[in-house]
Amino acid sequence: MNHLHIALGASLAAAALAAAAGIWWMSGPSEPWRLQAGDAGVVARGEAVYREHCASCHGAKLEGEPNWRTPDAEGYLPAPPHDETGHTWHHPDELLFRITRLGTAKAAKLDGYKSRMPGFDGVLDDADIAAALSYIKSTWPEQIRRRHDAMSRGQ
Repeated sequence: MNHLHIALGASLAAAALAAAAGIWWMSGPSEPWRLQAGDAGVVARGEAVYREHCASCHGAKLEGEPNWRTPDAEGYLPAPPHDETGHTWHHPDELLFRITRLGTAKAAKLDGYKSRMPGFDGVLDDADIAAALSYIKSTWPEQIRRRHDAMSRGQ
């Protein structure tokens, strides 16, 4: 009978562990692209990712390249600013995430679109991409952040 109690206890423990794992999985981030500009830890991580992978094109101060709205001699648009003067905040969280992960042309499904924006899939994981975008968003004025939040909720 003692072995039966041990086996039953082990079975119940395994079932409880499986249930807990299922609950944790189900409550995990279902939207890895959701930006967290109010989370200081995420923003700090994002600033480091931005400095390493984004600043060389988009600027150390998120200022972008000069004449970013005018195609260069090869037909490419220069890197836009990510501060409030740019158009980044005009796009919802999910699209910004997809552009960063896949590159502009693939994310926006624009065949023939010329862009030097690479996709970072395989270079950065989802959390780093979301963190870098969260850092960018954290620098925007509060009014723009609120507008962007509202737009992103309506995705």
